[in-house]
Amino acid sequence: MIVSGQAHTVLPDDGRVVTMGVIQMRVLAAGEPTTGGAFSLVEFTGQQGPWTVPHLHRRMEESFFVLDGDFTFEVGDEKLDTGPGSYVLIPRGVRHMIRARGSGTLLGLMVPGGLEEMFFELGRLPADSITDPAVRAAISARYDSVPV
Repeated sequence: MIVSGQAHTVLPDDGRVVTMGVIQMRVLAAGEPTTGGAFSLVEFTGQQGPWTVPHLHRRMEESFFVLDGDFTFEVGDEKLDTGPGSYVLIPRGVRHMIRARGSGTLLGLMVPGGLEEMFFELGRLPADSITDPAVRAAISARYDSVPV
């Protein structure tokens, strides 16, 4: 990481990283202390399969930009097949999940920030914890991420 004046810079091989089974998350801008809780910006990279369980956020909006690969986003009752260059905004209170149709990379923006801490907590558990509804329910309630 480079700190230059007021700039926050993360170089390609920098950033706090956690691996959770099929996916890896790299933090580009943490809710705390980087953005004062305003937002979190992360990069998710992983393999084919579900990247999460169906869940919703009551106080947060989440959005994703597909950098590489093909993904199916389930948002409410809609299934959205996406590829590189696609952007998906998940409104507050709407059930959603993400499935990779091969390997891929997403840029994730969470407003307000802080959800990245849930992923670090999940990363300390067995690899399949991110897609285990019981484990997710126990941890994610603290982070406004409610499995449904």
